[in-house]
Order: sequence, then C-alpha cells, then structure tokens
Amino acid sequence: MKNTALTGIHESLGARMVEFAGYNMPVQYQGVNIEHLQVRKSVGVFDVSHMGEFIVRGEKALDLVQRITSNDASKLYVGKVQYSCFPNPEGGIIDDLLVYRMGDEEYMLVVNASNIEKDWNWVTKNAPEGVELINKSEETSLLAVQGPKAVDVIKKLTDVDVENMKYYTFETGQLAGKDGVIISATGYTGSGGFELYFKNEDAEDIWNAVMEAGEEFGILPCGLAARDTLRLEMGFCLYGNDIDDTTSPIEAGLSWITKTNKDFIGKDVILKHKKEGAPRKLVGFEMLEKAVPRHGYSIVNAEGEEIGVVTSGTMSPSLGKGIGMGYVPSGMAKEGNEIYIQIRKKRVAAQIVKVPFYKG
Repeated sequence: MKNTALTGIHESLGARMVEFAGYNMPVQYQGVNIEHLQVRKSVGVFDVSHMGEFIVRGEKALDLVQRITSNDASKLYVGKVQYSCFPNPEGGIIDDLLVYRMGDEEYMLVVNASNIEKDWNWVTKNAPEGVELINKSEETSLLAVQGPKAVDVIKKLTDVDVENMKYYTFETGQLAGKDGVIISATGYTGSGGFELYFKNEDAEDIWNAVMEAGEEFGILPCGLAARDTLRLEMGFCLYGNDIDDTTSPIEAGLSWITKTNKDFIGKDVILKHKKEGAPRKLVGFEMLEKAVPRHGYSIVNAEGEEIGVVTSGTMSPSLGKGIGMGYVPSGMAKEGNEIYIQIRKKRVAAQIVKVPFYKG
C-alpha cells in the first residue's frame, strides 16, 4: 500500500485506516456522522492526496484535451476549472475528472485515485506530437478544506482573495508561508470550500497551519466515509459505483458536461443517446420506511421483478433517512414514482426524487 505525506499524522490522530485505491487512507476519526455534520455546519479537512494530477502542456494541449474529454475546454480561461469525463469509444466513462487551465498552453487534469494508471495510459496513447505530459500524482498532496467556515480558515493563511473567489476558479499563490500552492474553489461536499494542491514536502506544515487556523471553528479531520455521505447527499457520482466504463454520461445525468458541438472520442454513441434517449437512467430515491439502501441491492417493481440496481446508498446524516441512487429503465425514472429496494428478503418502498437530496 502507498502512503500519503500525511499518513503519519492520521495514524497519530487515531484514524481508522483502510486500503483505498492502493493507498493507506483514513476512513474516519471520531465517526462518520460527527465529521459529516461538522462539514455541513462549519468546516472539516480531508486528505485526498491519493488523487491523480497530470500536466498537459504545449501548442497541441487544447487539441488533446478536447479530443479526450466530453466538456468544451475551449471555454476555459486561465484560472478556471471544469468538470468533465473521459468517454471511451463505446460511449462509456473511463473516468470523471477536473480540467484546470493553468496557462495559455497548459492544463492540469485531476483524476480519481483508482484510475491513475488507466487514465495516464489513455492520455499518453492519444497524445499527438507537440504535447508534453507530466504525471505529478506521486509528488502532489491535496487537502479539501470544506464547509461554510472554510473561507474564514483559508483567508487567515493567504493573501489570495479567497472571499471573492468564484466557484470553480483557482489561483496559485502563497499559503501558510509556502509558495506555489493552488487554491481552488472546488470540492465534493456541496457545502463550499477549497481544495489545496502543494508539494509533498509542504504537507505537514500546511496541515498543521490549516488545523490551527480552523481551531476557533471546531475544525475536524474527516475521513473517506464522511466524504462519501456528503457527496451522496448532493447526488454527485462516484466512479466505480454510479459511473464506469459501461455507463454513458447521458444515462448518468451528465449531459450537461457533454458538449456535442466539438469532436471527441465516443461522440457518435453519446450523440445517439442524447437524440434518442438512453434506455436507462440514474435516479435518486428516498426510502419511505426506516431502512438503509446499499450498493448492489436490487431495485424491483411492485410485482417484485428486478428493474435496476442501487449504485450508492446510505443513511443520510443530514436528513435522517435512507437515500440512494441507482439505474432504472428510462420509462420508470419519473420523479415521484414509487420503487422498491430488495433488502434481504424484504421489499422496502422508496420514492424517486430530484437530487440534490440535501438543499442546504
């Protein structure tokens, strides 16, 4: 297993560590509900240094990004971030990612930890002459400082105007006395905040500075379990659960990051789905009885016939009810429709709802 630059700190804080995407990662410290609610009401910090970062540079950099991603990267200006995905030739999703425009001819692609090798091979395979590629994943640390008080924490540590930083923009500057830190108004929780990219050797100093600056707001270290419940309350997809190589962006409700005014790999299949409609659709649902849906549970109709599968599910800490996402036939995907989740031998009623589940 690989360690992040902060593994020693997590262990010293008594975090429960698990293997995730080949990394030794903290799943929780004080408990998922405590950490989750702290992010919703104040501020928490996640070590997400297991994520991958690729630099794409050169006169053909934009051409490559446009060919391999579904969103329109030509709309990016320096300092802007975009959510996108890598479609495969069959219209499935190799990975979802963030695209940062770092300079006139330079981009940073931030990919999921479990897909770093697969994604790197895909990017290099499709790169034309005139593009320089650098895999910075092993030398880059990443903290997600999330929650409504995150801005109050970060502004203590930097001269960058984080109070007026728009969602999905970033600046590179000094933070906690360290140069070259990327301060990005992005995150995966739905409660606002920042993601900080920096060199591994600065990790402990930056972690300690963030924790000290957040002390007055009750800042807590948070693990992967709370990260998962927070993103699920927002209806955000998790690669490997809700999206994968066999799901199209249209099925997954990601048509908004799929721009067919440009050419990209897999466009023909995705365009067909866009025009004709996909055969199935990812929906959100709330349990109508006290029950917890889990990944892999069957979704059935009133007659008990299987119509789909739960891709993500949990007991929502914010809402106090079971919530989940899963694929059902498009004809049954209407908001308000009743479905049933097969939990062991019992069929438990649920209702399809619009995401996000948590409105904030």
